[in-house]
Amino acid sequence: MQELYNAANWLIDRHVEAGNGERIAVESGESKYTYADMQRELFRVQHALSVLQVRQEDRVALVINDEAAFPSWFLGSMRSGIVPIPLSTMLNGEELGFVIDDSRASVVVLSAPYAKWLPTIRGIAQDLKRAVIVGDLDDEARRIVRGEMEVGIYSWSDFDDVGEAPTARTGADSPGFWLYSSGTTGSPKGVMHRQKALEVTAVNYGRSVIEIQPEDRCLSAAKLFFAFGLGNSLTFPFSVGATSILNPAWATPKSVAEALGQYRPTIFYGSPGLLASIMDNQVSPDVMSSLRLVVVSGEALPAEIHRRFTELYKVPVLDGVGSTEALHMFMCNRVGEERPGTSGRPVEGYEVKLIDGDGAEVASPETPGYLHIKGDSIATGYWCRYESAKKAFVGEWLRTGDVYTKTQDGYYHFLGRDNDMIKIGGIWVSPAEVESVLTEHPDVLEAAVVGARTITGLETAVAFVVPKSGKILEAASLEQHCRARMAAFKRPREIFFVDELPKTATGKVKRFQLRQQIAESVSAE
Repeated sequence: MQELYNAANWLIDRHVEAGNGERIAVESGESKYTYADMQRELFRVQHALSVLQVRQEDRVALVINDEAAFPSWFLGSMRSGIVPIPLSTMLNGEELGFVIDDSRASVVVLSAPYAKWLPTIRGIAQDLKRAVIVGDLDDEARRIVRGEMEVGIYSWSDFDDVGEAPTARTGADSPGFWLYSSGTTGSPKGVMHRQKALEVTAVNYGRSVIEIQPEDRCLSAAKLFFAFGLGNSLTFPFSVGATSILNPAWATPKSVAEALGQYRPTIFYGSPGLLASIMDNQVSPDVMSSLRLVVVSGEALPAEIHRRFTELYKVPVLDGVGSTEALHMFMCNRVGEERPGTSGRPVEGYEVKLIDGDGAEVASPETPGYLHIKGDSIATGYWCRYESAKKAFVGEWLRTGDVYTKTQDGYYHFLGRDNDMIKIGGIWVSPAEVESVLTEHPDVLEAAVVGARTITGLETAVAFVVPKSGKILEAASLEQHCRARMAAFKRPREIFFVDELPKTATGKVKRFQLRQQIAESVSAE
């Protein structure tokens, strides 16, 4: 018989039982919640789920802002053995309807700003029976929701604190939660994780890399609805009794500066593009003075941005790589051992290998290969995506789809996704390498390079460049810059100047949109 285990017990109950229930678990706006408060909120959720007639291993969709209700519903569901599915608050009603229908969730919990999507969601999600609204509705949303007659509507404030609720009979391998992959191409996939996965990332990454402590205060630009943010704002702080700062505002240089000044966190989690924008908007180094660490993921961090940020703000920056399937980072730089322009080295608890096009492991340094990883936080599979699962989960190994090289001393350098690499004149070119050179130009904020076929059918490299605020760039200047720094065959043959790059919620550039834009331009000719 499987030994009993529940992630909510490990992350919340354990601290209360140890006499640390009065430590602050969550700060959100002017509100503060202790670990004892959070435990009572979990009990409330469990009571609500019973009233809503949700059974163990059923699914509950969460469309909740970064506020105390998110960890309450996420961990409260898991404590009852029910599977929470956090969904992106950036999605519209139709997109949410598709995912909720795919998951077959019977209940959806929404922060009030997203209640307006309920009629659209219900028109698509056939198994949806009930909805819970967190927060107060405005008049327009109240009118829309009042007209929704086919789904039972509840308010989160209607559910009282009714005392302790029991922990479900779950084990380490019991269904825990799902995360829908954002992806840069294709439809979202339900990535299924077991109960134990959260603790695995807390031990592997939280303890060994960032060395999270009870005194830490964590602020993440990445939201809780995807893997990076979930670890940053829930798993890691709760694993040691630290404080999670939940800020529902979208991360901009201004909102980040305000949050840093107000909450004085010790660890900040961001994306490469956000770091570049913070410097471009001349955010004062004073607001960074409380930080001991900045952690970055989403896209490869260009070496030049890494160096400039560290020099300006005097705080270590750790770049790394993770995935929804692995739940958090499996490779990262370490404090004092940062190597700008690399993803660092494997995190403790994970094995990494590079596989060539023939399926053999790459033996020599600096030889490109497809990145495969192995570790106990890897998902159990995809929901109802058999063909996709066969390609991604190869025995104990996860095929990430990233192309990397490994240096002689064990650092890994990102070259691109397997479908992002560009073959020019029979020679492979890494978009990441060209982007790194472009961002070294003093007037460039961000850059993305994709492969495109000319009207002759030949593949070439095309760059999309975002200038820094107030700067006017010319293609000739960038071409001269590239000519001095890279071989001729690697240089972009065309440069587009844009105000911003299209990105997913995780900060990854939507390269397929850039390629589509080029293709439409070529066909128009």
